[in-house]
Amino acid sequence: METKRINDVIRFSDRLEKIPLFDSSRYFCDLYCLRPGQDQRIHSHAESDKIYYVLRGTGLFHIAGEERELGEGETVIARPGQEHGVRNTATSDLVLLVFMTPRP
Repeated sequence: METKRINDVIRFSDRLEKIPLFDSSRYFCDLYCLRPGQDQRIHSHAESDKIYYVLRGTGLFHIAGEERELGEGETVIARPGQEHGVRNTATSDLVLLVFMTPRP
C-alpha cells in the first residue's frame, strides 16, 4: 500500500513548490505550497481536468475568467481548455492538493 503523510512532505521555497505525491501515465496528484505573494501563472491544458483542494490557508483562484477566494476545505475544478491559476494573496502559507487527469 502506498501512503504519504502530507505534513512530512510540505516545503516552501522562493517560488511555487510542487511536490509529487502519486502519479501514473494517466494522472498526477501533487501538493502545491505557496508563500504569501507566490502564484501559479494562468495557463490551460487542452485535454486535462485539474482539481485544486485547499488544505491550508486561502488563495485567489482564476478559473475560466472568474476569480474567487477559496479557503480550507474548499475545492474547484478547471475543465479542459479553461485558463486557470492561483495566487496566495493572504499573509499566511497556502497548501493545495492538486489532481490532474489525463496527465498532459
